[in-house]
Amino acid sequence: MLAAGSRLGAYEVLSVLGEGGMGEVYQAHDTNLGRDVALKVIRPLLRDDAEHIVRFRREAHVLASLNHPHIATIHELNEVEGVAFLVMELVRGETLRDRLASGPLRIADALRLGTQIAAALETAHDQGIIHRDLKPANVKITPDGTVKVLDFGLAKAVIADSPAMLSQSPTAFVSQNVILGTVPYMSPEQARGKAVDRRSDIWSFGCVLFEMLTGRRPFDGETTSDIIAAILEREPDWRLLPVETPPAASRTLRRCLQKDLGHRLRDIGDARLELDDALLAPSRPSRNHGAPAPPWSRLPGSARLVAALAVGLVGGAVLGTMIARQPRATVPVAPAHFLMSLPSGAQLAGLDFPAVALSPDGSLLAYVGVRGGRAQLFLRALNSLESTPVPGTADALAPFFSPDSRWLAFFAGGQLMKVPVTGGAPIAISDARIGFGGSWGSDDTIVFAPSTGAGLSRVAAAGGSPVRVTTVDAQSGEFSHRWPELLPDGKSVLFTVGTVGSWDDAQIVAQSLSSSGRVVLVRGGTNPHYLPSGHLMYARGGALMVVPFDAGRLQVRGTPVRVLDSVMESADGAAQIAVSRSGSVAYIAGSLESNQRRLVAVDRSGGAAPLAAPPLAYVTPRVSADGRRLVVTVAGATEDLWLYDMAAASLTQLTFDANASAPILTPDGERVTYASTKAGAPNLFSSRLAAGGDERLTSSESLQAPGSWSPDGRTLVFVERNATTGRDIWMLPYGGDRVARPFLASPSDESAPRFSPDGRWIAYVSNASGRNEVYVCASDAPSRKTQVSRNGGAEPVWARGGQELFYRAEDRMVAVSAVAGAEPRFAEPRVLFEGRFEKGTIDAANYDVTPDPLRFVMVRAVEAEATQGQLHVVLNWLAPAVSTAFGSR
Repeated sequence: MLAAGSRLGAYEVLSVLGEGGMGEVYQAHDTNLGRDVALKVIRPLLRDDAEHIVRFRREAHVLASLNHPHIATIHELNEVEGVAFLVMELVRGETLRDRLASGPLRIADALRLGTQIAAALETAHDQGIIHRDLKPANVKITPDGTVKVLDFGLAKAVIADSPAMLSQSPTAFVSQNVILGTVPYMSPEQARGKAVDRRSDIWSFGCVLFEMLTGRRPFDGETTSDIIAAILEREPDWRLLPVETPPAASRTLRRCLQKDLGHRLRDIGDARLELDDALLAPSRPSRNHGAPAPPWSRLPGSARLVAALAVGLVGGAVLGTMIARQPRATVPVAPAHFLMSLPSGAQLAGLDFPAVALSPDGSLLAYVGVRGGRAQLFLRALNSLESTPVPGTADALAPFFSPDSRWLAFFAGGQLMKVPVTGGAPIAISDARIGFGGSWGSDDTIVFAPSTGAGLSRVAAAGGSPVRVTTVDAQSGEFSHRWPELLPDGKSVLFTVGTVGSWDDAQIVAQSLSSSGRVVLVRGGTNPHYLPSGHLMYARGGALMVVPFDAGRLQVRGTPVRVLDSVMESADGAAQIAVSRSGSVAYIAGSLESNQRRLVAVDRSGGAAPLAAPPLAYVTPRVSADGRRLVVTVAGATEDLWLYDMAAASLTQLTFDANASAPILTPDGERVTYASTKAGAPNLFSSRLAAGGDERLTSSESLQAPGSWSPDGRTLVFVERNATTGRDIWMLPYGGDRVARPFLASPSDESAPRFSPDGRWIAYVSNASGRNEVYVCASDAPSRKTQVSRNGGAEPVWARGGQELFYRAEDRMVAVSAVAGAEPRFAEPRVLFEGRFEKGTIDAANYDVTPDPLRFVMVRAVEAEATQGQLHVVLNWLAPAVSTAFGSR
């Protein structure tokens, strides 16, 4: 045992938290970062066992890749004076075992906690990790009611090859004095010492869920032998389940606790979905706990979902007919929540913009996806099992439907387009360089955002010249009007006003189409939707908020209420949700702006290994020329810069309350340049890494972002946003008069400039062709340029020797080899790898390259990865959600 006050490297031990077969757990203080952590120290008995040490380390590396809000995070694996230990997130609160000491939980609480536990297991299983010791003592409940599953995979890491020895205690199943599992929660195959897979965790989950609902273990006894006999031979006492247990929960529990592996639930994700449905459905007695499961419950998860959806749709049609013939006092239809998986090999795309749309009548779902090629639109009728690609929609973004549900509009190739949902060639409506959302009114006109700084425009759906509706007020810090939604009368429009800061600082605004007068409805939110119930819905921090809204007077009333969590929200302020007039919703879960991201080192083939830096809200890492350090922005209450020493695995905060973004390092690695609004305007600053002290480099009312320094450190190239010309590239000499001058300014956007290592060329991004492409021009003559990318590209970064230029196209990392000569010449692009790493902005790449050996330092969010192939659909969601949120008011 370690005494309080003793140290392991930078960690000061404060107290003992627990003890298990593998090791002891302590609360400790990290003296480097000034935070408390949990230390799991390997037992002295095992420290000289090379096999256990190797497995301990290998499993720690695997577990470091697990990043989920319901899994306790591992920060690092360390060793001090021969003592191996894990540094983990310190989870405060009580264990589920402590909570159950006072009896069973309320059904709603049991189901809510159960869905969180299942979600944690689902993430682990998807990465091939089995817990093997799931039990109430390994489930922590934080003070805000969030589940954290502990000790993930450690039992797997110490499995011995010799036969297991049974003790007479009912608490543990041991092998060579190392805990392999807790007997009352063991599956039959685990108790027999046979090979186990994810279905063993599903059994343990069933045991935990049963205990939460009943306050009793499903299998118990005085000794280990008695418990194992019950597991192998007897059924749980199903009569213990409360009669109010929803049938979906009872059915799921039975499938989890099937002794025959062939009949047991095969995927914990199915259990999570069933419990979700049980939470949404009104509680009603399940009078016959012994009733057989419906026939489709024997099908695999995906087939069962299809069968349930088909039955639901048919039943919904019949029920709809019945309701039409009955008075309105008929009991409303309960919401039906299902998960729509994309076809094999397909995934969602275009997630920086709204990527999903529902037709107003609720019959059609459109989404942006990739299946074996470029991104395009897919269309699926909700009474169909197949998604159909829409021809002619390559690289489409931000789809939306016409009011009669007959047309689908979208942005592609610098145009606002439309295509009939029944098939046909797309038709161009108007120019739109990028397209930040549109809304189709009942008078057959469309309000849309054609580019970043252009405000909103209005155009006839049949085509014609657009008319300006709003003007971006750059003097007030505005840089974009986007995500418009016309109100039902077609006379006013809701939209988001992007201002300096995050999208949580943006404004939801209403404006009449016949005047320039605006009404600010919400301060702090993005992507508004008008709900037929008379409410305004918008996104904030990955959650959906709803507030009563008088559309006639353009007024919100009352306090906003959170109605849905974990809706993906992009760096461009797009919330991935669509609402139909019929009250259904479709959304993409997860987060592109997760507060739990990891810095990962990626090789040229796409192999990724997490750095030892703890998970934080990282963005735009920049590696020093020697490859030993990197500077990165970390989002929090404000955005600040941190310095990570890769050799020492230490993280140090550089700025405080600076609202700093887009850092770049000087060639000598001594200074960092960044954008900040701390002086009241969005200007550029420079600070010494060693001594601190800020130097203001520019003074402008326009938003700016640094690009890179010339190799000699004498010239800074940066981006400045102009209300008329959009993004332009400027140069600032770091000497002499220090007067910034435009380098490349045109009606198109130019951004993300990067000097080549020899200073002769500048790589940048432009949308002059109608979409973002990577170009290279001479650093002394911007007219001497060549297009490097094909079919779209962004985030250019040079290899340290200048022999290659890298850029990103969707989820692909692309390399082009530089060809020596007086003019910029490059070989054909080649894809190095494809992976779901966090994307950058048009102004700054969200990765960098190390010197020798060349690797990419990238940012990865596990939550975002897990959702790229799935869409959530909730039929009849609107009325119950609003009723629940405001019914008591």
